[in-house]
This record gives sequence, structure tokens and C-alpha cells, in this order.
Amino acid sequence: MTIAHTLGALSVMTGALLASQAAQAQDNTFINPDWANSAWYLGAGVGQSRATIDEPRLRASLAANGESVTGFSKDQRDTGYKLFVGRQLNQYFAVEGGYFDLGKFDFKSTTSGNGVLNGEAGFRGVNLDLLGQLPLSQRLSLLGRVGMHYTKTNTEFSGNRLLGSTNTHASERKLNAKLGLGLEYKFSEALALRGEVERYRLNDAVGNRGDADLYSVSLVYKLGRPASATPAYQRVPEAAPVVAMPAPLIEAKPAPVPVAEKVSFASEALFDFDQSTLKPQGKAALDQLLGQLTGMDLEVIVTVGHTDAVGSDAYNQKLSLRRAEAVKAYLVAQGVETSRVYTEGKGETQPVADNTSAAGRAKNRRVTVEVVGTRKVMR
Repeated sequence: MTIAHTLGALSVMTGALLASQAAQAQDNTFINPDWANSAWYLGAGVGQSRATIDEPRLRASLAANGESVTGFSKDQRDTGYKLFVGRQLNQYFAVEGGYFDLGKFDFKSTTSGNGVLNGEAGFRGVNLDLLGQLPLSQRLSLLGRVGMHYTKTNTEFSGNRLLGSTNTHASERKLNAKLGLGLEYKFSEALALRGEVERYRLNDAVGNRGDADLYSVSLVYKLGRPASATPAYQRVPEAAPVVAMPAPLIEAKPAPVPVAEKVSFASEALFDFDQSTLKPQGKAALDQLLGQLTGMDLEVIVTVGHTDAVGSDAYNQKLSLRRAEAVKAYLVAQGVETSRVYTEGKGETQPVADNTSAAGRAKNRRVTVEVVGTRKVMR
């Protein structure tokens, strides 16, 4: 399969997964999603692999056997791919295991006296890596990996100048080290795209030792799906009505009851990933809140945005404020007096859960709306 065809397949996969995420978002209501299996993820990647064929050594070997090289060509690139599964340990580290195939690399040589010597080597194996992730923003992270791989090398020679070797088909299995660098871009909390370069230390079946590089693009998908839930309400206890002692023969009217109520919405219920524009489900959630304010003598509404700890402090503070202001703008558009609505952006400074887990970070991404006013006591 060519790189173009494989990248085309990955593009189709990306579209399908993004569509499934959009459909999945239709089911989410108000509360933060709790990813039951979000610590686990899987992925697939494809790209170009490159190796170095030791031409000087091959020429020297032929010359040592009395051969004069008249032509030499080599193919040091092929299509490589990998499949992997990982587990997120915390915000910064994950463990990843997988299978890879770096493809095949070959050379063709001709010598004086109509001599021919051709060779081909292929590499495939399994790996186990420690993956480090440094968030640069909500969407973009820098990746670094170090690990080990157990690789089988198949080497084949053909032609009439085999340098006295009778082993035209040889294989070798070795445990070696590998390193990698890359970037990851999140389309959503569940789907990401990676671009990486990885270096594999390799041994071939005839005693050569060198490196092969894989330049790849991968799709990463977190397992599990968010569970639907209803709004999480945190109510401040209502103050007891204060009634004056009645004067003789005069019935006291009931005093208005002070009300303070706080509602917490998951960011995913109101906004798309890393966005501050209310989506239709978010407007419906706020409409439900407004419906509960009927009959209240409203004094003030305070909207406060919060984020998780992924990304810089400054970026998260600005994102949280933009989201709080988007909620205010909608409330005002629905008839709430603008002077009665205040906004704050707290960024990542007030977490309600541990930011080292995906479930904890989901709980920290939220917008709280606090309503203060009074209600008349009905008799």
C-alpha cells in the first residue's frame, strides 16, 4: 500500500471519528462527562521509513574478493506503519506498547565479469515505550519517548557474487533501544493527531548495526464515551423568613425569602472543545436555568469560568473568562439586565478534582452560575 493510499484511509478515519464525536455531543447535557475508560487509548500510524545501506562496506567486501564494482543502486526508503495501545498514567506520562513494520530496504550491484549481488533487509517487531507529554496549550502538546523494541530482521541475498556465503536467507532477533520526538494536536478530548519521528537501533542478519527512522502521522482515540447526566446543583441554604411580631388585630405580611443558588455546568455541555461559543445544547441548558428564575426578584447573577490544568496559566485564564462572558451575553439576550450579571475567569486556580486524571480534569472544566435574589412567600 502506498503512503498516499494509506493517508487517504487515515483521512476517512478522521472524518468518521469526528462525525461520531459530534453525534456523541448531542447526547451530553449539563454535567461533566466521566470517562470510564479514558485512561486507555489506541492508535494507528503510517509514514516513511528510512535506513542507511552500508555501501562502502559492500564495495570493500566485493573488492576483497577480486571484484570491481561497475554499478551500485540502493533503495533506502519504504512505507512504514505502526499500531499501538497506551495507558495514560497522568497528565504528563503514558506507557505505550505496539507493533511496527519499517518495510524493506535493498541494494543492487554489478561487477566486472557479469557479476551480480543483490540484497534486501526487512524489519518488523514490537515495542514498549514511556511517553512524555508537555502541554503547550489546550490542544497542542510536545511529545518525547524512550523505549525498547524487539525486532526480527530478515535478510536475503541473490546473484552470482555471494562472497562465498551459502546463507542467502538469514534472520536475526534483537532487543534494542529507540527514541522519538513529536507533536500531538487534539481535535477533541477523545481524538488527536500525532506527527512523530522515531529512531530505531537495529541489527541485521549479517552483522551490520545501524539506525532506521520512521516519520509518521498517527490517529489516537481514547476509549470510553461520556455518560449523560443532569445538571449538578449546589444550593446555598435558604434563609428563614423573618416575621415581625404582629400588632394587635393586624396580620403581618410574609417577608420575601432570600435565595442564593449555584448551578455548575460542564464545559462540554455548553461549549465545543477549546471554544467559547455557546452550542445549541448549551443554550438549551441555560434556558432551563432561566425557566427556574420565574417569579424571582433577581438581584445579581455571577458567572465564573474554570478550566483544567492543561496548557499555560495565562491561556486558561483567558479561556475561562471568554466562556463566562459568553454565558452572560446569552442571559442578557434572553432579557436579563446586563447590569445584574457579573463575570469572572478563574482559569485553573480552583480545581474541584485531581488534574492528573482524565476524569478529574473533566470535572474541573466547568462554568458556575450563581443567582442571588428573593422570592415571595405564597400563602
